Amino acid sequence: MAHTPHPATFVEPMSAKVVDTLPEGDRWVYEVKWDGYRALILKEGRKVQIRSRNNKDLTSTYANVRAAAEQLQAESAVIDGEVVALDPTGRPSFQALQHRKAHPDHIVVYYAFDLLQLNGEDLTRLPLEQRRDQLERLLKGSGLLISQSLQGSAAHIVEAVSRLGLEGVVAKRKDSRYDAAQRPGAWLKLKLDRQQEFVVGGYRPGTHGVEALLVGVYDGRSLTFVGNVHGGLIPRTRRDLYELLEPLHSTKCPFRNLPTLKKGRWGSGVTPDEMNEMQWVTPRLVVQIRFAEWTADGYLRHPAFMGIRRDKAASTVRREIATTGGDDAI
Repeated sequence: MAHTPHPATFVEPMSAKVVDTLPEGDRWVYEVKWDGYRALILKEGRKVQIRSRNNKDLTSTYANVRAAAEQLQAESAVIDGEVVALDPTGRPSFQALQHRKAHPDHIVVYYAFDLLQLNGEDLTRLPLEQRRDQLERLLKGSGLLISQSLQGSAAHIVEAVSRLGLEGVVAKRKDSRYDAAQRPGAWLKLKLDRQQEFVVGGYRPGTHGVEALLVGVYDGRSLTFVGNVHGGLIPRTRRDLYELLEPLHSTKCPFRNLPTLKKGRWGSGVTPDEMNEMQWVTPRLVVQIRFAEWTADGYLRHPAFMGIRRDKAASTVRREIATTGGDDAI
């Protein structure tokens, strides 16, 4: 029976488990964890699409990435990778990706790290090593970059990546297949810079619109409050956030664990007296927050706003917990 090629179709990206120690050994390959937007490139004939991990169309947003992908020598392809903004020294900046007009010296590039479909063939069941070999050949002559494998022991790689101030390292099992929409443990990520996505459930109004964000994570279907975010909110950002949050205004507090009886040591919590001072919102906006650590009572210590995550649905945001065992990161 003749093989019928399939058109390039969106695949929900495979995820990596968060760990606090990377595995060692010849079974693993290591890459930089890029600080950008996860995105798929879909090429079908002359048409190229860039889709976020929740399948939003980013094609017009990253015209230079689309132009680079148009140079791919393939009738059809689906590539997994990351859109990244690089400063003049080559260092990635998530804030610059968010506010490109304010950072004209940064360039936006695409780092490809996996090939899921090529010329109508589904490659997801092939070992990672074979997919990577085909990806490297495909990228030659295009403007897309390959996310290079890092050489050396896991310990030396972590030391080098940390010294460069990069976000983290991803370890991938060389024989792993691509499990779409799964977090199977064949990909592991070590975060050297503590940050993750959070859901905005309200804010404290201020002079420039938003004085502080009230953020949380989902535990099942319940939204759990984890902190007040003041850091990183410059006047322009406060105004931009207000414009995004105003249509989401609500009279109902969406957090299951508010109010709190008292303020936490690090300024976290909303007391009963403060509840009426807050503006609640329908929990749809996802933001990226950097923080020092999780406190013993489950709040963020020294959180700072980094940017808005338009590529992730609020309902999928969970607290990321490092694990060296077999359990999924939450």
